[in-house]
Amino acid sequence: MSRISRTKTLHHPDFERDSCGFGLVVRLDGRACREVLNDALAALNRLTHRGAVAPDGKTGDGCGVLIRQPTEFLQAVASEAAIALSDRFAAGTIFLDSD
Repeated sequence: MSRISRTKTLHHPDFERDSCGFGLVVRLDGRACREVLNDALAALNRLTHRGAVAPDGKTGDGCGVLIRQPTEFLQAVASEAAIALSDRFAAGTIFLDSD
């Protein structure tokens, strides 16, 4: 009989591993508010592996905060820049070397 079958819970120390996590912070009514973003950033900072510090102690691994796309704002910015957007579009952030 193995040690696993003798346990009385689903937890067994032999299978304990350090693992990644995530936080989920939402408003059920869907309204945007700064408090939700602040709470999401606080949760991300507490997940040191996912959001704040990589194993080198200096960098993060790219985890971030997912927010609703500000469609009207992006359409206005595109219009000001004379960029025609279709009904479906995507937006992103790209970090380029200064050279």
